[in-house]
Amino acid sequence: MPKKKILIVGPAYPLRGGLATYNERLCRAFIEQGHDCEILSFSLQYPSLLFPGKTQFSSDPKPNDIRIYSEINSINPLNWIGVGKKFARKKYDLVIFRYWMSFMAPSFGTIARLLQKSGARVIAITDNIVPHEKRFFDSAFTDYFLHSCHGFLSMSKEVQAQAQALQPNKKVAYVAHPMYDMFGSAQTKKDAKEQLGLNPNYNYLLFFGFIRKYKGLNLLLDSFAKVDREKYKVKLIIAGEFYEPSEPYLAQINELGLADDVVLKTDFIPNNEVAAYFSASDMVVQTYISATQSGVTQIAYFYDKPMLVTDVGGLSELVPAGKVGYVCQQDSVEIAGAIENFYQAQKYDAFSAGVAEEKQKFTWEFLSEQLLEV
Repeated sequence: MPKKKILIVGPAYPLRGGLATYNERLCRAFIEQGHDCEILSFSLQYPSLLFPGKTQFSSDPKPNDIRIYSEINSINPLNWIGVGKKFARKKYDLVIFRYWMSFMAPSFGTIARLLQKSGARVIAITDNIVPHEKRFFDSAFTDYFLHSCHGFLSMSKEVQAQAQALQPNKKVAYVAHPMYDMFGSAQTKKDAKEQLGLNPNYNYLLFFGFIRKYKGLNLLLDSFAKVDREKYKVKLIIAGEFYEPSEPYLAQINELGLADDVVLKTDFIPNNEVAAYFSASDMVVQTYISATQSGVTQIAYFYDKPMLVTDVGGLSELVPAGKVGYVCQQDSVEIAGAIENFYQAQKYDAFSAGVAEEKQKFTWEFLSEQLLEV
């Protein structure tokens, strides 16, 4: 395939989180294939008033192998016009927007239109089109952005259907979320537990990632309270920063008598600690209330970890029930039963083998090829 000049538009270092990690890994995939690829990120992603976490910035070292321009101010229309004109002069063949929420639609849509005028093909990777947490401006803003693109790639069939309904005359491809393979090698459970200061005599389930209502931590806590935790010597690790008030969750933990069986690691987890959390755990649990897809699933795949997910959005597409783990309804009794079955029937080795086989489908090379095809 001829060499392309490619721009990825979305979060990247020094911003933190799964979107930034994904965009940087995708950029590397294009570079490895011989393309000229760089990233246009934000000078201001969220005003502090709208950001629920402690900081938007990474504590990890700066990546030196990719070019990142931190220039988009998400709330300044004059900036959008200036940035769009500046990068239009670079004459890209392909521009890929990472679209995940309608708040970004005005800036992205304006920049996309200016880049189109320079001859670039503009496509979007659409994490969400119908947001988990709805706002009055979602529909108008989303429509503005979608009309600025030539085509789309979604990572769940649900989002693919939404994009096709809203933009029926444009190509919408589906590719499963690639496997996250950039957090370091797996460790032994013993070493990982020691690094994290965990009691080595217990088994551990892992809930990982930013804590928001739609991720269903309250459902998981209700479910975990029904598990015979003493019989199975099992504790739950909650690893991730609260993106909403923590008090209701902490109260629920105390009311359910879980204080001794829940390990709270509720600061942001830096990239250099991710391997330890997954390596220390027996199974990754995602009891989401709503979802499209999840990067957490794709970290679990890299570390050969069994998974339990709820049957919402695209999660069940990525987790074949009975092969790599469990797909449950949003029912605390069913979820608790699956957790007990996992330990009672000693499913770890069989599910891990299934994960190792299934993960061969989730490569960055395939994703980059599909983006070029779109």
